[in-house]
Amino acid sequence: MKLKLALFTVLLTISSLLAGCEPLLVLDPKGPQAERLASDIMLSILVMSGIVIVVFALLVYMLVKYRASNSSDDYEPPHIEGNIWVEAVMIGIPIIIVAFLSVVSVQSNYIVESAPEGYEDKEPLIVYASSSNWKWHFSYPEEGVETVNYLYVPTDRALEIKLYSHGPITSFWVPQLGGQKYAMNDHVTTLHLAADVPGEYMGRNANFSGEGFAENIFEVTAMSQTEFDEWVDEVKETADPLTEETFEELLEPGHLGRMTFTGTHLDFTSPPEHHHGDAEHDEMDMESHEDHENHEDHENHEEEASEEDHSHH
Repeated sequence: MKLKLALFTVLLTISSLLAGCEPLLVLDPKGPQAERLASDIMLSILVMSGIVIVVFALLVYMLVKYRASNSSDDYEPPHIEGNIWVEAVMIGIPIIIVAFLSVVSVQSNYIVESAPEGYEDKEPLIVYASSSNWKWHFSYPEEGVETVNYLYVPTDRALEIKLYSHGPITSFWVPQLGGQKYAMNDHVTTLHLAADVPGEYMGRNANFSGEGFAENIFEVTAMSQTEFDEWVDEVKETADPLTEETFEELLEPGHLGRMTFTGTHLDFTSPPEHHHGDAEHDEMDMESHEDHENHEDHENHEEEASEEDHSHH
């Protein structure tokens, strides 16, 4: 009776939890980056499920075959000092599993950190996504438009999301389009995404950044390129311009609804100079570093030459 009651309680609890669960957005990808991550998650689940099934099958086999009632009363197990095959299996199989998952993870990391393939015929849409307590500011420098707490993007076109923060570290995450990436106030990080399917997708700050963190969310709407261009034209005709005074008010801690402006805050508030994950900016930083080193070498050479001339005199 007690066993039946316990099983009934467990089933009732599981049913209650599952009834309130929403679909797993990470397993419902709408873009190539998210699709790669979803396939890696499913692969990991399958590998771990296989391990669990094999372990439990061996456990049941051992319990049945070597149970006490299945042997004679005077049975004494033989004295064994190690078994090379058992030890090879116990050590080798975990090494193979970890190595396999590591290779897959590294390959996926390079794929999702790079520009998505198949969109080379169009220039990527560049959007600066900056966070403040507790809102998101999306700046379209090429279109001359800025939004608050919502993002419009065209489908079938690569996206370059430039991330930084006006306050604490946050994390930009749209589960159905790709993985999360941190936004910091000392440099810009680049997140490559793409949306293949029109629709509305939930985005949020995935990093705790204060008491208003729970409502630090935004909406991403993917549409055709034609609809996106029409939206940009409509904003330029109807929205108010974004001034420096207005932007300073927007940065004050608090929650806001959706807002739209013409112009961007990039016109008067520049993002951090250092860019991470952007090949063009990384190359510029490297060239600047090399020029600085060459300049230092030249100065050192001049100083050495001056000292030699002085010693000759």
